[in-house]
Amino acid sequence: MTLLIHGARLITGAGDGVVRESPRGWVHIVDGVVREVGEGDAPRAAPVDADVVDAEALVGRGSLLTAGLVDIHNHGGGGAAFDNPDAAAAVDRIMGVHARHGVTRLVASLVSAAPSALERTMRALRVAADDRPGLLGIHLEGPCLDVDHRGAHAPWALRDPSSVDVERLTSAGHLVQVTIAPELPRALELIRELARAGVRVAVGHTGADAAVTREAIAAGATLLTHAFNAMPPLHHRAPGPVGVALADEAVTLELIADGTHVDPSLFAPLFRAAPGRIALVSDAMAAAGSPDGEYRLGDLAVTVSAGIARLRDTDTIAGSTLTLDRAVRTVVAAGVPLAAAVAAATCVPARAVGRTDLGRLQPGCRGDVVLWNAELEPTAVWRDGIRIA
Repeated sequence: MTLLIHGARLITGAGDGVVRESPRGWVHIVDGVVREVGEGDAPRAAPVDADVVDAEALVGRGSLLTAGLVDIHNHGGGGAAFDNPDAAAAVDRIMGVHARHGVTRLVASLVSAAPSALERTMRALRVAADDRPGLLGIHLEGPCLDVDHRGAHAPWALRDPSSVDVERLTSAGHLVQVTIAPELPRALELIRELARAGVRVAVGHTGADAAVTREAIAAGATLLTHAFNAMPPLHHRAPGPVGVALADEAVTLELIADGTHVDPSLFAPLFRAAPGRIALVSDAMAAAGSPDGEYRLGDLAVTVSAGIARLRDTDTIAGSTLTLDRAVRTVVAAGVPLAAAVAAATCVPARAVGRTDLGRLQPGCRGDVVLWNAELEPTAVWRDGIRIA
């Protein structure tokens, strides 16, 4: 199967945080893999049997072509959550909602729960992922979190790191990422074990100071879960996790750019402070792509009003209703250059979870493509060269 898309502005990650831009370019995909990427008009002779897409004819002037968006922190959408007992139906519904917003690959995030419940869900998701290439694996946001920074995690579900059996967890499902509070007893040892097993470790839901955060990074942590949220604030005499992460080139910082979790006035300074290391994430829960109302996040009841999710009868934010395309538009509106915003939703998160074949339109990468209109709205989405939205 061959696909040729041409006639749009092209923005794509070229590796190591470098972004390639062309005012007009084209992408040729064969059997799900990018074969060629070029500047200017399409090749004079279109490949034989190619499905040719003229971007300008499809979406009008001002069209933009990027790699598929990669969401590495996503709990659900369309009224469904990844901890649904019917994993296959939940995955299809969630991925369908987010695909319409440009997401071609995502990591299924699970909130803290009893170990037996987490293992059951992980096994179900592993089976569901076998024929769903858009599901990259699992992110355990807990259960080794600080109770005082737990956010929307049930306190009874939190566990001491000494209770975690890494081999048991990694065998239950494709574990991509784990969020840990590094100040907990034995947490640094657990970070080392997970890193040795090839799992990305994120610092989050933590009361750690700068010194402990540095220890966690030295032990193998490479991510900061939803920067600024559920952690000590950045202070000029106590930089905390955010200050340490900004200063360390090895760390990628997640950013929930919905205007609620972090004030938009901080978006552009953050991107300038850590170029190529800000990963836009949705932290979407079941209400993403759905109306306001009553939902659940793990074992906890959530009320969504005016698009903001909070634990019922509290002011505690409980995930978000954000989609990644809106995150791109929001940071651009706040002064972040478009190329940097696109990279933050494509190649940066992909690299953060070890997938350099995703998030870039380069020969040999997966044929995941988003065609945007002039208003930065996804109009057509392909995964592995097959249109999915």
